[in-house]
Amino acid sequence: MKKEDTKILLVDDEPDILEILKYNLSSQGYQVYTAKNGAEGVEKAKKKQPHLIILDVMMPEMDGIEACEIIRRTKGLENTIITFLTARGEDYSQVAGFDAGADDYITKPIKPKVLLSKIKALLRRLKEDEGMKQDEVMKVGHIVINREEYKVMNKGQEIILPRKEFELLALLASKPNKVFKREVILDKVWGQEVVVGGRTIDVHIRKLREKIGDQHFKTVKGVGYKFVL
Repeated sequence: MKKEDTKILLVDDEPDILEILKYNLSSQGYQVYTAKNGAEGVEKAKKKQPHLIILDVMMPEMDGIEACEIIRRTKGLENTIITFLTARGEDYSQVAGFDAGADDYITKPIKPKVLLSKIKALLRRLKEDEGMKQDEVMKVGHIVINREEYKVMNKGQEIILPRKEFELLALLASKPNKVFKREVILDKVWGQEVVVGGRTIDVHIRKLREKIGDQHFKTVKGVGYKFVL
């Protein structure tokens, strides 16, 4: 995907932050849209269908967590990349963000060059996803994983998963009973250039257990996780 075809939505209640981010991203050739709160961000996301959303957590009217949850439930936006941008660095904020379906978490203040590097890394993974073959469908027991459409069917019922939950499920289910080490999961699902917290995998596994079934995900203490039928 060319930069000029890539749409990025910035959602933040601080005008200075929006202006700085928009300037730096626009200067790189991206299509950039802005919103000043979560409610406006949701409406802009539905209208513009961005490839990437940079979302502040603490905002008036509707915070970033609620906005992210709504976006993830919106048809056509399930696989949009969402990264939170916030001054809060507590574990609670990070876990809440990943719980809501975020792909990454950026703590401000952040230097423009660092932000651009992280964005390029996130968009690079989007490009890799687009290169998948259309007939790439994986069947594991009663679960069908369609990589092209980012769709999961469990006993004939469709399950909507955020991007990282989908990628984590696809990785583990690709080799049932194989134990995937935590560092391998981080590398394959999040990539070496994207820094995430240590509890990220645990949060995503918990969400998959709730949606797919606890019996399919086994923890190997001190090593990682495996998918079982």
